[in-house]
Amino acid sequence: MADDSIVDEVRRLREEQAAKHGFNVKAILAAAKKRQRRSGRKVVWLVQKKTLSGALPQAPVKASGAER
Repeated sequence: MADDSIVDEVRRLREEQAAKHGFNVKAILAAAKKRQRRSGRKVVWLVQKKTLSGALPQAPVKASGAER
C-alpha cells in the first residue's frame, strides 16, 4: 500500500496527544472536549432517531355481544 502523508500526520498527532496525557483515555477525551469548547464552533450531535415501537398496527378489538 502506498504511503499517505495525511494519514501519517494524523497518526503522529494522535500518538503525541496520547503520550501528552499518559495514554489515559479519560484524560485524552477531557482535553479534546476542552479544546472543542474553547474553539467556539457549533457542535452538532448526531443522535440515532428513536423508533416508535408502539406504532405497529394493532389487531382490531372484537365487539362484545352487547354492542350489536
